[in-house]
Amino acid sequence: MFRNSLSRMSSQLQMPKIVYGTAWKKERTTELVIAAVKSGFRGIDTACQPKHYREDLVGKALSTLIAEGVVKREEMYIQTKFTSIDGQDQSQPLPYDSKAPIPEQVKQSIATSLKNLGVDYIDSVILHSPLRTREQTLEAYRTLEDFVSQGKVRELGVSNCYDPKVLKSLIVEAKVKVGVVQNRWYEGNGWDWAIHDICQQSGIRYQSFWTLSGSPTLLRHPALINLANKYSLTPEQTMYKICQIWNITPLCGSTTLSHVNEALAVEGATGLKEDTPEVKQLWDAMHGV
Repeated sequence: MFRNSLSRMSSQLQMPKIVYGTAWKKERTTELVIAAVKSGFRGIDTACQPKHYREDLVGKALSTLIAEGVVKREEMYIQTKFTSIDGQDQSQPLPYDSKAPIPEQVKQSIATSLKNLGVDYIDSVILHSPLRTREQTLEAYRTLEDFVSQGKVRELGVSNCYDPKVLKSLIVEAKVKVGVVQNRWYEGNGWDWAIHDICQQSGIRYQSFWTLSGSPTLLRHPALINLANKYSLTPEQTMYKICQIWNITPLCGSTTLSHVNEALAVEGATGLKEDTPEVKQLWDAMHGV
């Protein structure tokens, strides 16, 4: 189905097998990130996009956690995004000059992220989506590549990229390897298998969002329910574990501590593997076999 070797990132870092997502947390961001990290999360996803994220409050959480000795900076996988003007709410203060050329927008956005997060480097920066044209997308990515050469960013990627031609073009033209694709993975887009397949073929880690909320039918599938019962997991835990088996890193954005702990506990389900019959049954069902 896929290459097991892809569970290891091509960069010097190891991406956690599950990442805490901070979208729409607003004023609770600091509190929730602290709770997630204290529970065991070591990957945090945010964005330099005030419309949906409080990147500055993620930074406040990191500062508190490091000061308290809960974690060291190098133990955390921090990911943020450059959001083009099309994804920003221009009624709010922007993280860059919207009238500046794209390379300058990217530079200002990264400077803002470094300041917001209170860090010297960012583990992963991804384009929040492809820009309006192929040329603009590459222009933004090229600017991010400069930050990799400077040691300010360690890995690059793209989000909300559902056109295989766009992703393949970026893969071919990138000087710094595309390391991450973060997309909706849910019933509404047929679980994005075309992009997932490209990621598997190219050694790119696929991150999923809407993993649970976007697939209510899947969570009720008999094969998944059987797996949950067999391994004493909830259906939600089972879905997270299956993602990990399929080289998908799910984002968990729960605001409930019990659900946060349940998500982390899937690491203990070591008996659930790729060749488990119900896993193969789910794979076939989701691929229309």
